[in-house]
Amino acid sequence: MPARQRSAPMAMLEQFREGLAGLGLSLAPAQIAQLDIYFQELKKWNRRFNLVGQADDRQLLETHFLDSLTLLPLLDSCPEPGLVDVGSGAGFPGLVLKIARPDLLVTLVEPRQKRTAFLRQVIRALGLQGVTVRESRLEKAAPEFAGWQETIPIFTSRAFTSIGDFLDLCAPFSAPDGRVICMKGRKAEEELAEWRDLHPASPFILSRTVTTALPFSGSPRKLLVFTKQGDR
Repeated sequence: MPARQRSAPMAMLEQFREGLAGLGLSLAPAQIAQLDIYFQELKKWNRRFNLVGQADDRQLLETHFLDSLTLLPLLDSCPEPGLVDVGSGAGFPGLVLKIARPDLLVTLVEPRQKRTAFLRQVIRALGLQGVTVRESRLEKAAPEFAGWQETIPIFTSRAFTSIGDFLDLCAPFSAPDGRVICMKGRKAEEELAEWRDLHPASPFILSRTVTTALPFSGSPRKLLVFTKQGDR
């Protein structure tokens, strides 16, 4: 029994490395260790609060941690005030990206108290700096976001709302030439068509599409990068 307890963390670290290699990514051993601590905290909290739904370890790793890391190659430049992850939930993708990119300034916007408590616990456990949790909804009239008007260089979200609604939400806060990265699956083209049909006056254009797949299951993913036009 004790031998199995000692070997289990190493098995998860190997799965992290395997998944990263499948995505063509590499992280420092210290970063992988931090992701593993985050993973273990998520499992512990998930038993009580069902933060992300029930799944086996490999599925949790792929559908949350590795899925979040598919954004990493798109974050070549993100000046202050940094990346804003809206509807962050248990920290996907924002907190995972913060661990992978310690230099990145990150704000996690999440209105549900149990989830923000979890986010703060992980941040404390890992001693992370340059990451902020806002227990609120992103709304134009909310006083806590008054200083954000046209300042945010990158917004992202995962399974938060439709493309059109998310772009409308981000528009007042997105900097000129700011980017909004939407993480989508099989319905990406359907949502894109709906956005083009229902939001013809959007200040955003679709500037990049990245098609990828998760490394264990092969599930398809599309990363849609929208850029705010500075003259609109």
